[in-house]
Amino acid sequence: MNECYLGIDIGSISTKGVVIDNNYNIITSLYIWTNGNPIGAVRNLVNELKKNIPSNYVVKGIGTTGSARKLIGLLLDANIVKNEITAHAIGTINYYPDVRTILEIGGQDSKIILINSGIISDYAMNTLCAAGTGAFLSSQAKRLNIDINDFSNMALMSNNPVKIAARCTVFAESDLIHKANSGYKLEDIVAGLCKSIVLNYLNNVGKGKKIEGPIVFQGGVSKNKGVVKYFKEVLGTDIIVDDNSHLMGAIGIAILSSKNKSDKIYNLNIKDIDFETKATSCMGCSNNCEILKVFKNKKLVDAWGNRCNKTIKL
Repeated sequence: MNECYLGIDIGSISTKGVVIDNNYNIITSLYIWTNGNPIGAVRNLVNELKKNIPSNYVVKGIGTTGSARKLIGLLLDANIVKNEITAHAIGTINYYPDVRTILEIGGQDSKIILINSGIISDYAMNTLCAAGTGAFLSSQAKRLNIDINDFSNMALMSNNPVKIAARCTVFAESDLIHKANSGYKLEDIVAGLCKSIVLNYLNNVGKGKKIEGPIVFQGGVSKNKGVVKYFKEVLGTDIIVDDNSHLMGAIGIAILSSKNKSDKIYNLNIKDIDFETKATSCMGCSNNCEILKVFKNKKLVDAWGNRCNKTIKL
C-alpha cells in the first residue's frame, strides 16, 4: 500500500485540507468556510477528502495548524501540531527553496516570515485588528454592493486609486463612505482599498523588517489581483503567487506529519466521534482562569487556559 499524509489548517474564516504522498505531491485538497464551528468544518472537510483518496493509499499521519490546531489535533489524534509560522515556512520552502520573504494575509490576521538559507530568521503577526485582512475586504465589498469575486478586476481598471486610511477598520469605513459620497469613481475607491491593504501591512506587520526577494505572497488575499499589483508597485519588485498559496499552511503541516510518522494507520472515520468542550473556572488563585476542558467520547482528554504553574488535573 502507498502512504499519504493529511494536513489541516484551521483558521477563523476558512479551513484548508490537503492530502500528499511521500513525494509531497497533492493527491486531493479542499478549502471550505469555518463558519464559527471549527469542529463541524473539519468533520465536513475530512469526510470530503476521504472520498478522493485512492483505495491503494493509507493515511500514515495527520498534522494540524492554524488558530484551532490544538483542539482539532485532539479530535483527529494528530501526530504533529505546529503553529502557522512553521507550517507556512515549510510549505513554501518545499516549492521555493530560495524564498527570502513570505507575505501572508488571511481572513482575520496577517503575518510576515523572513527566511535565511532555508531557516526562519524573523517573523511578525497581526492578530489584534481586522484592518487589512480578507474579512475587511469582504465587508467593504458588501458595503459597496460589489461581488468580492469582481473586486480585484475592478481595482485593475483604475489609474487613480484614492487614498483611504486603513490603519483601523472604523476609520477606513468612515473614509470610504466619505470618498463615495464625494463622487469618486467606484473603481478608484476599490483600487484605493487594495492599495491601503498593502500600505497598512507594510507599515504594521512589515515595519522594521528587511523585505528581500524572492518574495512569496500567500493567504486568501493573495488571490486579489489588485492587492498583488500594489505590493509589486510599492515594493518595486516581483511577487510570486502560487496556485496553491491559499493551501500552503496545510501543505506545510502535511509535510511535517510525513517526517513524524509512526506505525499507526488513520481510518478518518470521525463522523461518529463524540467531541465536546466545556469551560469552567479555576478558583485555585486570584487569577480565576477560564479553563477549557476537552472530552472525546465522554472521556476528558485535555484541558488548558491556566495562567499560572498550577497543574490542571484531568
